[in-house]
Amino acid sequence: MGGSDPKPDAPGGNLMQALSGRTENVVHLTHNDLDAVGSDAIHRRTYGKVFTVWSSVGKFLSLFDAVAGSPGRGDLLSISDLGYQQGVEQRLAKARSNGWRIEWRDHHRWKDEEIRAVDAKTSLLHVDVSTCATGIVARDLAPGDPVAEEIARVVCDYDLWKHQDPRSKMLGQVAMRKGWREYVRDNFVRGTIVDARIESEYSEIVREMERDIKKSIRHTTIIEDGRYRIAFAPLYGYPSETAHAIREELGTEIEVIVSSSGRISIRSVSPVSHLIAREFSGGGHPHAAGGTFTFTLLDRLLFWLIKRNRHYRRLAEKAESIEE
Repeated sequence: MGGSDPKPDAPGGNLMQALSGRTENVVHLTHNDLDAVGSDAIHRRTYGKVFTVWSSVGKFLSLFDAVAGSPGRGDLLSISDLGYQQGVEQRLAKARSNGWRIEWRDHHRWKDEEIRAVDAKTSLLHVDVSTCATGIVARDLAPGDPVAEEIARVVCDYDLWKHQDPRSKMLGQVAMRKGWREYVRDNFVRGTIVDARIESEYSEIVREMERDIKKSIRHTTIIEDGRYRIAFAPLYGYPSETAHAIREELGTEIEVIVSSSGRISIRSVSPVSHLIAREFSGGGHPHAAGGTFTFTLLDRLLFWLIKRNRHYRRLAEKAESIEE
């Protein structure tokens, strides 16, 4: 079991060159978090050698361009843990014309017309919002495999915010550290969930995380003009854990964690995160989503100086206008 892992920031031309010279018969285009790691591990347990392309949500279309423009030779292009984006239909058509067989498994929310459009251009489309992407992949590719079932259980525990298995939080954080994604994935392939190296790395992460969360809470802005008590906080690291800590300490119902680039992570008690995110060029799940504040130079300056800007009020107004 093995395969290739091209660097996620490799230029499109380099990726196309690697794809053209690949020896693997399966290319897996997936996200870059723990859910993607679990999905990739099960692909490798099922198919053996897999050419993996890790992708952020923002780079999905450009990486899809590179894959679609490469020779498929009748091989499988498997997409997982990445939702619909405007323009995927053209890329699917190009990939098919270049000889790819395409399967797509995802657990984000799709509109009916998006499902119909993509289903017509793939060999298989499986969208299920009740589980994580690894859960879908495990059911489809490895039914009856107890290791795949265990991987899916621990990954879904983290990805769906269940937090019932202490290993899931550990893995979710370690997998996002530089150089650790493949280590966690390869452990999964061998049937190992957590080992001493992962435990040691997580101990270091916890020390950093506690420091970063305290800084975020110190600079949190609360807006409470209607139904929701909304927190806005600068990101210093660990958006999900920061949001969780703010909710526990400040009693908020919506948490918006803002990076210096304008990227935002939204968490909510009510199932509205994805609806808010759509208003800010994003999307995701009902209780966890992401989007972008379009920062001007003044926005960046104010955010750097006082850790807030005009977009906070805009998002609060959008949130209050949404009907659940």
